[in-house]
Amino acid sequence: MRITRLGRGLFAMAAACIAILSLTYSDFAPMWHSVPAWVAGREIWVCGTAIALLIASAGLCIARAALPSALAIGAYYALWAVASAPPILAEPLNGASWYGVCEAATSLAGAWILYDTLRWQLRKAEMPIAAQRAVRAAQILFGLTCVYYGWSHFAYASYTASLVPSWLPERLWFARLTGLGHIGAGIGIMFGILPRLAATLEAIMMNLFGLLVWLPSLFVQPRPKWAGTPENQWSELIVSILLGACAWVVADSLSNRPWGLHES
Repeated sequence: MRITRLGRGLFAMAAACIAILSLTYSDFAPMWHSVPAWVAGREIWVCGTAIALLIASAGLCIARAALPSALAIGAYYALWAVASAPPILAEPLNGASWYGVCEAATSLAGAWILYDTLRWQLRKAEMPIAAQRAVRAAQILFGLTCVYYGWSHFAYASYTASLVPSWLPERLWFARLTGLGHIGAGIGIMFGILPRLAATLEAIMMNLFGLLVWLPSLFVQPRPKWAGTPENQWSELIVSILLGACAWVVADSLSNRPWGLHES
């Protein structure tokens, strides 16, 4: 297992974008809206965590600082998951309540894999069985979130279809097709069925979602109803980049696996 410069670089860039987004709007990144306004020193926490995340994203590109930086980014995403939990406690049977936690879990899985693989890669030592199992657990967590994303494409098919670029025919068909793609990638990663290929295709699909859906929405006038506020648009674009970066990290962690069913 090894992490390439692509996966590590994209992951660092995505973390930096989230920090900049938080500082730009003087608020926790939009996925943190569940943090109550009455929390003592909320503004200090906003700036403090954003600056720490920005420093960690830069540190991820420096060999000596990479490990603590990956750990700090992982801690941020763990807090994001905790902050996203209240909707689940209120309505556990509502599928939409799980979306925030799943996005945080995807991000946490990426940080988890990055930390464990870099830990041994930088030491130039072989990864022990316990660490391999930890990475495998994170890969399974990532796969589970992919299955959830795919399920949401069917559960909220009309909304998903509305996001598909208008120049594509059969938008509902595309919504369902991409849903199947997420589910297939998740199953492949969880059960080891062409997992490297599955993770790579998932990364491409997640990045294309940001480039074809959320990036154009910033320039369309009038703004689509589903786009929400500019803050929401930037948030969704950056989160899609983050999820894609995590998928690249997962693909990197599967670099010891063949692309096909058999070694060439």
